[in-house]
Amino acid sequence: MRILFINNEGGGFANHIDVAPGTTVQALFNKHLPGRSAEDFLIRVNRQPAAADQVLVEGDRVSITATKIAGAGRRIVVHQ
Repeated sequence: MRILFINNEGGGFANHIDVAPGTTVQALFNKHLPGRSAEDFLIRVNRQPAAADQVLVEGDRVSITATKIAGAGRRIVVHQ
């Protein structure tokens, strides 16, 4: 079955991909972002927050957006 997968990490991309029937949001995340923590991402299906055990269906739109940016730190403003 085909879904639209939008990975907003880094440069980001959107692509239609094939997934097996019964694939959960967690399984998709683990496959495409191995070794990463889902807690560091905003994961939505059809623009709505998704549960890890939500089963994907034909035509779903899944977006994964990082909430923590590697190397980003607190901005320091120096007034002169």
